[in-house]
Amino acid sequence: MVLKVAVQMDPLESINIAGDSSFALMMAAQARGHEIWHYDVASLAYESDGTPRGRITAHAAPVTVQRVQGEHFTAGERRRIDLAHDIDVVLMRQDPPFHLGYISAALLLDRLKGTTLVANDPREVVNAPEKMFVLDYARFMPPTLVARHLEDLRDFQRQHGTVVVKPLHGNGGKAIFRIDENGTNLSALSEVFDQTWPEPHMVQPFLPEVSEGDKRIVLVDGEFAGAINRFPGEGEFRSNLAQGGHAEATTLTEREEEICAAMGPELKRRGLVFVGIDVIGGKWLTEINVTSPTGIVAIDKFNGSDTAGLIWDAIERRHAAM
Repeated sequence: MVLKVAVQMDPLESINIAGDSSFALMMAAQARGHEIWHYDVASLAYESDGTPRGRITAHAAPVTVQRVQGEHFTAGERRRIDLAHDIDVVLMRQDPPFHLGYISAALLLDRLKGTTLVANDPREVVNAPEKMFVLDYARFMPPTLVARHLEDLRDFQRQHGTVVVKPLHGNGGKAIFRIDENGTNLSALSEVFDQTWPEPHMVQPFLPEVSEGDKRIVLVDGEFAGAINRFPGEGEFRSNLAQGGHAEATTLTEREEEICAAMGPELKRRGLVFVGIDVIGGKWLTEINVTSPTGIVAIDKFNGSDTAGLIWDAIERRHAAM
């Protein structure tokens, strides 16, 4: 099966191929003989044609990739392509933040349903913001507050002592703050958050178990595919690799196996083919990442696995079943 694949992602020039999951997916697709196109989400367009679906196009270029940093791709002539008629599979891989631009692009791609497979399913990506979809599995989460009113934040902080405050639709470990047990700077931080984001904020107790690792677990079509344990860098409490954390090989705890089993069937039902969940200290579920999950390069490095291949197996099965 040879597929024409369009990858909606950030500029290829800017990526670090040593750890980029989108690049790993492109390499795996190319190895299978699939034809790869790249386009920036800013070029995505809808044009009415008298049908409810309309015509969904993008300005894309055919690309060839290789694992040589700085010379990792060559691109052909960019042209306007019809994503319903010229393409079999779209990978929605542009980085968050998850804002109205992200949502708008996903809703446009949703109009391809029935003609072109989009992974992850764009409608379900809209329905599953990472820090809100996780609330469906609150039994596995630490105590959590989603609120904007300062008195609500103060009441929660008084109850739980040291807390972590983060943007509801943030990503990559950015703008995550630790407030001490005295609530120092909580009101000032609340003012900054209120001025920066219109949505409520997420507050959780600081989990000392983060010293035991913040595990990224990847599920492919609802099945466990691999995991890495991430540890904070020096002087940090955030363990995201983008924030200076480091990773180690790991296995799942019994609790983590329970978490994966609980959500796996729902992820598959929703068409969320590639998902990364975050679990702190082997027991506390904090996020379900569906927009542009990462981690597969590190997982494969430690485990000798082929997670990108598993993802393509799932995509090919879904495309064949359309």
